[in-house]
Amino acid sequence: MEQLASEGEHTALRRSMGLISLISLSVGATLGTGIFVVLGEAAPLAGPAVVISFAVAALAALFSALSYAELAGAVPVSGSAYSYTYATLGEIVAWVCGWCLLLEYGVSVAAVAVGWGAYLNEFLGSTVGWRIPDALSSAPSEGGVVNVPAAVVVLFATVVLLDGIRESARVTTVTTMIKIAVLIFFVVVAVTAFNSDNLHPFAPAGVAGISAASSMVFFSFIGFDAASTAGEEAKNPQRDLPRAIIISLGIVTLMYVLVALTAVAAVGVDDVSSSGASLATVLEKVTGRGWPATILAAGAVIAIASVVLTVLYGQTRILVAMSRDGLVPKVLSRVGARRVPTINTLLVGGLVAVLSALIPLGELVNATNIGTLVSFGLVNIGVLVLRRTKPDLPRTFRTLVPVVPLLGVGMCVWLLAHLPGVTWLAFTLWSAVGLVVYFTYGRRRSVLNRPGPDAVHADS
Repeated sequence: MEQLASEGEHTALRRSMGLISLISLSVGATLGTGIFVVLGEAAPLAGPAVVISFAVAALAALFSALSYAELAGAVPVSGSAYSYTYATLGEIVAWVCGWCLLLEYGVSVAAVAVGWGAYLNEFLGSTVGWRIPDALSSAPSEGGVVNVPAAVVVLFATVVLLDGIRESARVTTVTTMIKIAVLIFFVVVAVTAFNSDNLHPFAPAGVAGISAASSMVFFSFIGFDAASTAGEEAKNPQRDLPRAIIISLGIVTLMYVLVALTAVAAVGVDDVSSSGASLATVLEKVTGRGWPATILAAGAVIAIASVVLTVLYGQTRILVAMSRDGLVPKVLSRVGARRVPTINTLLVGGLVAVLSALIPLGELVNATNIGTLVSFGLVNIGVLVLRRTKPDLPRTFRTLVPVVPLLGVGMCVWLLAHLPGVTWLAFTLWSAVGLVVYFTYGRRRSVLNRPGPDAVHADS
């Protein structure tokens, strides 16, 4: 704990983010592809009860968010769940968590980028009458060659991040306001066609369908922890990080439930699921005109691009924390002239651009969910451990222990159980590779396992 506190106090990163910036970062990383695209993929699983699926996923996220809020106020450093696990459960468990976070953040950026491409095509088709050919806008497994729009938006976000955190935060705040306005516009238009008949039968697949859809739409909530990756760039992290996490989750949950309910009630499940740009399709069917869908698609292009930016930011900061601990190469925590981890950002941006260009959305969403749920479960356990090992540690936010962390772990396990077998196979292989990397590289170069001055994080 003392080493982590020293890291936060002696950071080379710039403390320039207040509460509004942190809320914008968290909402910006959360409110995007999850509702603009994944709604259309989850609706066939649960039927109109997909609204309940969003509420169940939000409840699971809430328990973990409360645990995040406590640890963010007690351990205000970069690294999110990785740093919290490092402080409470030890290095090897932290490595497992960090490796899961690399999967969560990296793959989720790619998934968001793929969703962005679908809305870009919708916008181009409704404005200039031309769409990017399937060969250049779809993954190979979907009949394309390479998804160029997905790769381009990731590279654009990389360039913005290289410009500095203050500039990135301003962009995030503006784009977050735009996406909230666009979703409110959608709700106002869709509610004019509200038809309760479209909500029957409400749950055609029963609890099993709701559970399966909940596991899929959990992807929609993963971004709330992005604020916790800014622990060393917040002006007052102990006060503002817990507030930002909880406020952002409340905003996102309200928007998701309203959008899902009005979309399904307006046109029915089949029409919601008929397009990769599902919300734009709903507006076109509701109004019989193209301009509302064009406004929605334009807003989605801006909104989803901001998710790419904020989640990519979180990925780079987790690597900074892992690098300072010696578990990945030191060059990944090296800060450039604009006080951003330049090499780290370039590497992450390049790899995610390739991933988003070649892998389809559905596979990316499930891979993101499993990495997220494992890391969230570890955060909940970390709260229980830290309450026992450091009961007198100053905490600016306290959750209800042990009830909330245990419920958080339980909800994570329940959602994990409903993910498909192929996702578990991919996760097992990913974890095996991670353990090989840890024992062949990370463990031997770990700061904790090296005697002398290098064992102090602030000096390393």
